[in-house]
Amino acid sequence: MGAALGLRKETKPLMVGLDAAGKTTILYKLRMGKVVATIPTIGFHVETVQYKTMRSLISFTVYDVGGRDKIRPLWRHYYKLCNALIFVVDCNDHDRIEDAKEQLDKMLDEEELMGVPLLVFANKQ
Repeated sequence: MGAALGLRKETKPLMVGLDAAGKTTILYKLRMGKVVATIPTIGFHVETVQYKTMRSLISFTVYDVGGRDKIRPLWRHYYKLCNALIFVVDCNDHDRIEDAKEQLDKMLDEEELMGVPLLVFANKQ
């Protein structure tokens, strides 16, 4: 009903996943409409992505956080900032699919993420 009245909550998805899953590449493809060369994310990126539809302009701020194992404990500091979760999985990395599942399971046990919408993005198919 809020959307029908023109009232929209700002969407702030947190994009995480294991290192080299393609998170930053996805973000910049959404942001600029093309694939750009990226380097491994050491910290995080914040980008606003906008789409124009027939009726409105859709805008959301994406927090893209690095996925290296030493950085993963820092993910929890972004939970308060987000109201949606995008978990990116490299489907070609068969050796680490189980690790990705374990990381996602850990996140879904966090109280701050209870009830937050989740998109699992299967990348590199």
